[in-house]
Amino acid sequence: MNQRISGILLHPTSLPSQWGIGDLGPGAHQFIDFLHASRQGVWQMLPMGPTGYGDSPYQTLSAFAGNPMLISPDLLLEEGLLQEGDFELPSFPDEHVDFANVIPFKYGILRKAHANFLKGDFSEIEQRYNSFCTAHAQWLDDFCLFAALKGFHQGKPWISWSVDLVQRKPQALATWSKKLGKEIKRHSFIQFLFYDQWQELHSYATSQDIKLIGDIPIFVAHDSSDVWSHQEWFYLDKKGEPTVVAGVPPDYFSETGQRWGNPLFNWKQLKKENYSFWVDRFKMLSSMFDVIRIDHFRGFASNWEIPAEEETAINGSWKKGPGAGLFKAIERQIGNEVPIIAEDLGVITKDVTEMLDELGFPGMAILQFGFEAVEDGLNSSSFLPHNHLHNQVVYTGTHDNDTMRGWWDKQPEEVLDFTRRYLNCDGQIIHRDMIRAALASVALLAIFPLQDLLGLGNETRMNEPGTSSGNWQWRFPDGALSTGLADDLLKMTKLYGRTVAAEKSSIMEEGERKE
Repeated sequence: MNQRISGILLHPTSLPSQWGIGDLGPGAHQFIDFLHASRQGVWQMLPMGPTGYGDSPYQTLSAFAGNPMLISPDLLLEEGLLQEGDFELPSFPDEHVDFANVIPFKYGILRKAHANFLKGDFSEIEQRYNSFCTAHAQWLDDFCLFAALKGFHQGKPWISWSVDLVQRKPQALATWSKKLGKEIKRHSFIQFLFYDQWQELHSYATSQDIKLIGDIPIFVAHDSSDVWSHQEWFYLDKKGEPTVVAGVPPDYFSETGQRWGNPLFNWKQLKKENYSFWVDRFKMLSSMFDVIRIDHFRGFASNWEIPAEEETAINGSWKKGPGAGLFKAIERQIGNEVPIIAEDLGVITKDVTEMLDELGFPGMAILQFGFEAVEDGLNSSSFLPHNHLHNQVVYTGTHDNDTMRGWWDKQPEEVLDFTRRYLNCDGQIIHRDMIRAALASVALLAIFPLQDLLGLGNETRMNEPGTSSGNWQWRFPDGALSTGLADDLLKMTKLYGRTVAAEKSSIMEEGERKE
């Protein structure tokens, strides 16, 4: 990224659709059209993997597989893999994802699409499917067996399966692979559908001058294909249970810290294998996205290690990570073509700063944190606009923050007064004032959640760290992205020199005026 651009943070699940959850179909294409009309340059998403218990995109069943819930039934209908009479569409809410009902409904649709594929004449699709299976065999085979076994065991975690399966005894794997062969192929086909639709969406975004930013969590879920398939990469006991887990110490979001529960990497073992797991992750993400954001980047310098028996994250300790050596190993093996954004929030120590400087990755600045700092007498916070860096990404807030309006409604008068004076505003449209501040920043890239562009309140917050219910559900209704909203955003974007494809658009506009 070497030009001033801006964009929007929005997970595809939040898009409007009649299917109860946003997906990669018409709603996603229309959102790209909105971004193009307002001359934005990027669309940032959350991790795209299949979610498990809690529906968090940061706790997925695989670091490589795609989320089946994002497959568009509209596109399946277009390709003939579904027929109108194949299903009865329930009445889903428009303003949030009802995961409990959406998940079984969509899996039913996908099973029907696979059945139609098997009995129909889909030679072109079959060719693409076979190519996909060959190209992704390295992770696909393990994941599909894992998913089939998990379904057979009614969703129970892999450590509750038979000892032979937990320990991945070859005879047990062979026996179950044969027994669950049809289900394994079904999961394989579902993964093909996800990646087939994804590549089409990515191509469309590229044609509209929109870069897609993907998110790669540093840790993986314990109940995942990755941990089950490669237990030697993690600190586990003989039963497969983590001995230590990941999290962060007490911080802005929680007085007791955050105990995420993910197993921690055995970095020594990974290094012996030349970090093959991480190389493969970056290969996959690099083929999907134009930019990669690394969540919890500081964990590569040192991570907060919590004994598994601890109920909170208070009694943990810092343990050294692989440092810049990991990224140099990745670069040696796959190159360094895809730009990287480092999420460098939280407790940032000297080793994190030195690693960022060595690698040259842009870090992040969160406006909400900058203005809150005045409460502690820290009005020189690095997150305030006058302290931003050129090689940096500025956000009004992230998926973990409250919306700008929700944040504003909770601030003490000291913060409100400072913010009004700093931004020279009355706070009546604070969401717009903050977006303008982000756009005006010297930082090369400015990003804001769609909730902030729409001026929505706390009820539309995507995630509240430390809580386990009500997260990841928000959706916006069809029609919310009006032409007037696009025009207003375009004017602000032009004002601060962040427009994309300006030359092409000006030629188009000139042609329209002549007509």
